[in-house]
Amino acid sequence: MRCDAALANYLFCSLSVISKLKLHTFFFSFNLPNYRSDPVDAIIPLCLSPTFTAWCNSHLRKAGTQIENIEEDFRDGLKLMLLLEVISGERLAKPERGKMRVHKISNVNKALNFIASKGVKLVSIGAEEIVDGNAKMTLGMIWTIILRFAIQDISVEETSAKEGLLLWCQRKTAPYKNVNIQNFHISWKDGLGFCALIHRHRPELIDYGKLRKDDPMTNLNTAFDVAEKYLDIPKMLDAEDIVSTLRPDEKAIMTYVSCYYHAFSGKQKAETAANRICKVLAVNQENEQLMEDYEKLASDLLEWIRRTIPWLENRVPENTMQAMQQKLEDFRDYRRLHKPPKVQEKCQLEINFNTLQTKLRLSNRPAFMPSEGKMVSDISNAWGSLEGAEKGYEEWLLNEIRRLERLDHLAEKFRQKAAIHEAWTDGKEEMLQQKDYETASLSDIKALLKKHEAFESDLAAHQDRVEQIAAIAQELKSNISSYYDSPSVNARCQQICDQWDSLGVLTQKRSEALQRTEKLLETIDQLYLEFAKRAAPFNNWMEGAMEDLQDTFIVHTIEEIQGLSTAHEQFKATLPEADKERQAILGIHNEIAKIVQTYHVNMAGTNPYTTINPQEINAKWDKVRQLVPQRDQALIEEHARQQNNERLRRQFANQANVIGPWIQTKMEEIGRISIEMHGTLEDQLTHLRQYEKSIVNYKPKIDQLEGDHQLIQEALIFDNKHTNYTMEHIRVGWEQLLTTIARTINEIENQVLTRDAKGISQEQMNEFRASFNHFDRDHSGTLGTEEFKACLISLGFDIGNDAQGEAEFARIMSIVDPNRLGVITFQAFIDFMSRETADTDTADQVMASFKVLAGDKNYILADELRRELPADQAEYCIARMTPYTGPDAIPGALDYMSFSTALYGESDL
Repeated sequence: MRCDAALANYLFCSLSVISKLKLHTFFFSFNLPNYRSDPVDAIIPLCLSPTFTAWCNSHLRKAGTQIENIEEDFRDGLKLMLLLEVISGERLAKPERGKMRVHKISNVNKALNFIASKGVKLVSIGAEEIVDGNAKMTLGMIWTIILRFAIQDISVEETSAKEGLLLWCQRKTAPYKNVNIQNFHISWKDGLGFCALIHRHRPELIDYGKLRKDDPMTNLNTAFDVAEKYLDIPKMLDAEDIVSTLRPDEKAIMTYVSCYYHAFSGKQKAETAANRICKVLAVNQENEQLMEDYEKLASDLLEWIRRTIPWLENRVPENTMQAMQQKLEDFRDYRRLHKPPKVQEKCQLEINFNTLQTKLRLSNRPAFMPSEGKMVSDISNAWGSLEGAEKGYEEWLLNEIRRLERLDHLAEKFRQKAAIHEAWTDGKEEMLQQKDYETASLSDIKALLKKHEAFESDLAAHQDRVEQIAAIAQELKSNISSYYDSPSVNARCQQICDQWDSLGVLTQKRSEALQRTEKLLETIDQLYLEFAKRAAPFNNWMEGAMEDLQDTFIVHTIEEIQGLSTAHEQFKATLPEADKERQAILGIHNEIAKIVQTYHVNMAGTNPYTTINPQEINAKWDKVRQLVPQRDQALIEEHARQQNNERLRRQFANQANVIGPWIQTKMEEIGRISIEMHGTLEDQLTHLRQYEKSIVNYKPKIDQLEGDHQLIQEALIFDNKHTNYTMEHIRVGWEQLLTTIARTINEIENQVLTRDAKGISQEQMNEFRASFNHFDRDHSGTLGTEEFKACLISLGFDIGNDAQGEAEFARIMSIVDPNRLGVITFQAFIDFMSRETADTDTADQVMASFKVLAGDKNYILADELRRELPADQAEYCIARMTPYTGPDAIPGALDYMSFSTALYGESDL
């Protein structure tokens, strides 16, 4: 009987929502370890009746019977019970032979109870529906039986039944390029999949080379006929239905394909052996890749450190503040952009190393020894050197910037003082070299002499400024704080000093010349002389005041600027007295003018004793009065800048004083988490990952603090009394926190690997952890020798004080502490306990598996490996197996025994 595919599709598509709700009573579910189905998928189309009927008859005929109508022939329960006995190999309860409805229901219930005893949960399938001939319920029950007794036990590489059957089909048909099995519906429409399965196991039954992909009817009928004739698999499917249906029924295909699986189950021993070998080879290949990844990552990280340290150790200073500021900015970019990814790489390197060693221990492989110079300790030592160079580089940068700032300040002060002095000396040499006294009258000579005395007083008053200029120049060219523009400063200073010496010589010569004619001089008017004597110091005071008011300053704290402001206020307090002196000097000049006017003295309106005049005094006085508010404004602005700097200090300190303790608290919490037990390892792992996420989410606060730190450095703030935390402390603490949480997570992941690989239950893992923590009294995460011995005794190990107990304890210590450090980590403890409580794969097991594939021969051929193993793993073995040299060797024979031993022996990787 055929199922009209178009009609079936129409019926499925036409189900209304209400119809689906009604059909819910027909859904069934089953609690199978390896196969689960959505109840919606459990609606069994009536067109599966021929397939299920053929499947049932393939088993019933072993008992000498069959069914004609699957809806009718199971109604009395007798053939249903017989079917279950045949496929299970077990005896069911004695059936009722009566013809009454109650007898039929009793038989069907016995069958359903037997199905339920096999772990199958039937929902809404009752004996009454089967007895009443409910077709959908009957087909659903048969599908449940097929799943439980024909498909459930199919498992390839620990996958579910359905996935295992699909994986088995994919592996068996992999060598056939025109076959691509991806599902249990359209992948089989061309029939080549069925033919490939038969040809793979019985190549003499089908001439596969003559099959064409574009002739599905021939392919399907060929497979069905051969399977029925030679493999005793009845025709459960109709070739025309499969070809004409857009999507063949998945359950029908699975049922039919499962018969192929059981028909070829005789080869299962070889497949099991191949699976074991594949697993072992996969472990080796994965470990090799992890080793290569570690070596590359370690090389890259060490190379980066090697390139970076010389840059950090280069302490050649730049000549200008701008150049040094650029170096500081480059260093900030290194800290902010270049170093953080390397911190993550270093942490990941350690995690990869620990995970690799755990996997090697779990698979009984030798421990991984990195290339010389690439151990984790080598990385840590190189990293320590990097951070040492980094710290010294930052300190050097800041010291250089302070030095250049001070030198710039000194250079500016030098230029100001030099400019004032050069302006004063302008024309003085010409004036001193004049010969005016040679033709002057006696009164003029006396006037010239007095004028020269006033000049000498003025000259002496400028001596201090010249000394200051020389002192600044000397400091700028000193070996300790050499200034980049020191040659020009020295040249200018030398010119000033030479000119000063020349002025001294010329002054002395003119003084001597005037003294020689002193007898010819008359005493000049005392008022002029008094004016000159008082005006010169006052003029010099005003020049000094102007110089001080225009003097640049450099401060770093509010206290320093307040000190300058106080000194400025004290200066302003002297202005009234200075103004009185100015009025007195101007009064002398007014008196002179009055006398000249009164007595008609021909003085040409000038003071012969000084070049200073009232207009100059008033102009300089006005300049002083003008500079005072400018100085006020400069001090106010600097005070505001220092207040802003103080705000930046407090802003940074407020955050640092929170972040620093927060990091310390998190470090302590992680330490507690790593030794406490709360739930399963998965629960702990979930908790730690959530904890890691909360820590990563804290990163914006670190970035904000970095931003405040950059503002502080840009403002040239070098100290902060409001906090003991520096940005360096925070950076190091943050990096340690990230590394610690990552390492803790990795430790738990390794424990999960250990538990799962060794079959340790969660209860055992909790017991091991509780015992370890109990004796880890200092919460260090390790046990001393005596603590470990007490822990073993608590777990039931016989290690008393007698010779036998001591020998046993020495054996255990050689396993958990091979380097004789006297401490045992929890991971080493778990590895040891897993060895004691769980089975492991061995070289002998792998060798026995190869022997199966080789057909009990002492060698194996390349073709046999390619036939039984996936392509990549087959080539892996062929490339590494040495030729077999035994007495029974043939050309191309490979030695699988030495290869198996090498997998668990010394590794050259």
